[in-house]
Amino acid sequence: MDKSHNLERHLMSRKGEHNYSATVIWTGNSGEGTKHYRAFSRDHEITCGSKPTIKGSSDPAFRGDSSRYNPEELLLSSLSACHMLWYLHLCADSGITVSNYSDHAEGRMIETQNGSGHFEKVLLKPVVNIGTSDDKDLAKSLHDKAHSFCFIANSVNFDVRCEPEIVVG
Repeated sequence: MDKSHNLERHLMSRKGEHNYSATVIWTGNSGEGTKHYRAFSRDHEITCGSKPTIKGSSDPAFRGDSSRYNPEELLLSSLSACHMLWYLHLCADSGITVSNYSDHAEGRMIETQNGSGHFEKVLLKPVVNIGTSDDKDLAKSLHDKAHSFCFIANSVNFDVRCEPEIVVG
């Protein structure tokens, strides 16, 4: 039985609903609440169960704290991490040994006339180190499959592309 058939059987047996929860608490009340646009901080904390707290804010362009994560960075990071996890899974199933993986993802958000905005595109740029005896073409092609399986990429309404670099040795 080939490895891709094993993956499909494994995935079929895991069909189901998965529920997640997160708590976001605004910590930016400077004493006047939201009485004025400039009177409050955009600082907040994100928790998921007992995991470490993520300190968040808005992008500095929107009066946020640049030392904290903003929602746009977290969305970009989620896309990158989900792609990576699927890719590593597919490599393991295909006999490709990955020794290092890094991604320097980039995203572009456009503000609209009414003040809202949306992501226009995201580009994932993973650099993957594989073993010398591994199939470089297969390693590269698995990025397409990882993208098609990525839960986060399948959930967004903008273009997500991947330009991988495969390094042998």
